[in-house]
Amino acid sequence: MILRTFFFLILNFSALYLGVFFSGEGGSSNWYSNLIRAPWEPDGWVFGAAWTSIMVCFSIYMSIIWKRTSNKKLLLFFYSFQYILNVSWNPIFFSFHQLLIGLIVILILTCLIGFMFFYYKVDTRFCSIFILPYFVWLIIASSLNGYIYLYN
Repeated sequence: MILRTFFFLILNFSALYLGVFFSGEGGSSNWYSNLIRAPWEPDGWVFGAAWTSIMVCFSIYMSIIWKRTSNKKLLLFFYSFQYILNVSWNPIFFSFHQLLIGLIVILILTCLIGFMFFYYKVDTRFCSIFILPYFVWLIIASSLNGYIYLYN
């Protein structure tokens, strides 16, 4: 299990790295600073802390579900799809300034992670708690993206 968790840690943190790499200046850009943003948007450091803890939990979750599921192809499809959505949101939003497309991408990602929570809950039982931080954070991030879309 430790080796599997380490493998997913590498994959998940590579997704974060790629997302940041493709987002240019990201949240520190003039473009982003000049947007009307949600009053409930957390401080910048919260995003780094949240994503770090989310990816640790998600790596543990993936390690557990990988061992317990019989349909690894379907799990690999779900994981790959979430990986692509997660990485692609950053450049869509920050580099290309496509607020609506970014909102659609993050909403699809949120639905996918929510679906995974319920779909694999029987297999993971109590361990499904490890995917909840990802799901909750995506709900918050979707609301932030939605607010920016509506008011800009």
